[in-house]
This record gives sequence, C-alpha cells and structure tokens, in this order.
Amino acid sequence: MAEGASILLIEDHPTVRMGLSMLLARDHHWICGEAGNRRELLTALSLLEPDRADLALLDLSLGSESGLELIADLHKKNIPVLVYSMHEDEAHIRQSFAKGAQGFVCKRETSGDLLAAVREVLAGNRHLSPLAAQNFSKGRIDLPQSPGDKVLTDREQQIVTLLGQGHSNQEIANKLFISVRTLETHCARAIEKLNLGGMRDLRRFAITKQRNEEISYT
Repeated sequence: MAEGASILLIEDHPTVRMGLSMLLARDHHWICGEAGNRRELLTALSLLEPDRADLALLDLSLGSESGLELIADLHKKNIPVLVYSMHEDEAHIRQSFAKGAQGFVCKRETSGDLLAAVREVLAGNRHLSPLAAQNFSKGRIDLPQSPGDKVLTDREQQIVTLLGQGHSNQEIANKLFISVRTLETHCARAIEKLNLGGMRDLRRFAITKQRNEEISYT
C-alpha cells in the first residue's frame, strides 16, 4: 500500500501516541482517530466515515481496561487489528489471536519490526513479530498463506525462502546457479510486488514469513 493507510490508534499514553504517529507518518500512514479506552474508542468509531480506518493499532493495557475486549468493537466496523503490547507471554499472544487480532508486535521490538507488521496486516496477512514468534514456543497459530505467495514467481519464492533461512545473496546465487546481478533483479521485482521499501525490508519479510511457517507446523 504505497500511498499509506489510515490508522486508528488505541493507546492510553498521549506521549506514546505522539511518538507512534510520527513513526507511522514516516511510512506515509496517517492517524484517522485516537482513543485511550473503550468509551473514547466508541466515540472515535462513531465519528469515522465508513471504511475510513484501514487498521487499528491496539495496546492491551488501557488503564484499568483490557484492549482484548475492544477487538470485537473493531471487528463490527471491519477494521483489522494489530496488537502492540508490552505483554510478550504466550497467553496474551494466544488470547489476542483468539479474540480476532490479525497481528501481534511486542513494544520492545524495533520501529522497523512495527512498520513491517503494519505492512503485513494491511496486506491481509496474519503476523507475528520476531520476538512474539520467539516467545510463542508452543501450540499453534494457523497462519494462512501469504498473499505474496500468490504474486511471486516460483523463482522469487525460492529466493524469499532462502533469504528467510539466513543465506547471503552470494550463497543464494550459488545455490540457484545464477549470477548475483540476476538475483538482485529477482529481488527488485519481489520488493515491488510486495510493496516493500528495499532489500532490508525484503529480508525482514522473508525471515518473519519463515518463522510464521515454522510456528504453523509446530
């Protein structure tokens, strides 16, 4: 989504909301509404134009309230939910997905991890950030096939898989019996199809995809 997306921000700390707004703006997104609790969320939803919010970024700790209980309100408006929480344990991750969240990112992770998660959820994927995937060591979350799998060629999918396994460009080129320049061309096409910012984002996408697939088969 190159033109950016409208995001509903649900976080009870104004300073954190300000920081998130600035971060999301760097990725060409904008905030269409803010809330710090359920009452404020319902007000924000009532003021939104139909289909105005592309995604809700939701904290789980909203003062005395739990963000988990707000997911149903967002679903009624068909707004996908990305949880952004200080809670990193498996129970909170599992509960978030059980309630209907499409993604989970831990607050200790980098801004790049958060922006990557936003892009993934906007693309229609369910997403576990690297730290969340690491902490979710047991059980299973069914993660459907990435839309990226439907648009990438077989060769591009091979390359994404090898990137996700941690191979360097030279190693991948050697494995596939192609030149590094040809590999870079395939990567450039994959980056464009997946609407990513560059090679670094493609490698991050590939690693996250690999971890999600490992969790699906656990």
